[in-house]
Amino acid sequence: MKEQSDIPAASRRIVIMGNGGSGKTWLALRLAEPLGLRLVHLDDVHWEPGRYGIARDRAVVHEDVRTLAAGEAWLIEGVYGRYVDIALPRTTALIWLDLSEDECVANIMRRGIQGGESQESFDGLVKWVSEYRIRKNNWNSFDAYLKLYESFSGQKARLTSRDEIDAYAKSFLRS
Repeated sequence: MKEQSDIPAASRRIVIMGNGGSGKTWLALRLAEPLGLRLVHLDDVHWEPGRYGIARDRAVVHEDVRTLAAGEAWLIEGVYGRYVDIALPRTTALIWLDLSEDECVANIMRRGIQGGESQESFDGLVKWVSEYRIRKNNWNSFDAYLKLYESFSGQKARLTSRDEIDAYAKSFLRS
């Protein structure tokens, strides 16, 4: 890990948000280590350890996210718009991966069942990912991410293709 003082100010606290299967983890893994940032996967904060599909107490998770966001250098990635909202006041760069549902579903299908997930829960995930733009009144939807993105006044990027994501990762690390 780099010394925190060696990390450029605009790169000290990064949030990557987007639909399931959009490439958040892929991008986070490419940015966090070279930048010297602690990588936080919101799935690890949201779900009970080792118990995929069992959510932790919401108030505890919110407090955990506040504590993580209070740190000086981190990269947080996940689908949880409410948790992004909690971290946003401390965020220095916001990256929104806004790929089509078809691309996201295809990526989910390629990676297959993970982490103790059942076929039933996997099928539910695929359905959930496919409903990204039609979900309403939900923190984990296109509408919610658009509001978060538009309200953020810091450095931000909205990436809509795999090529844009790849090019962004390369240029971000050069800057």
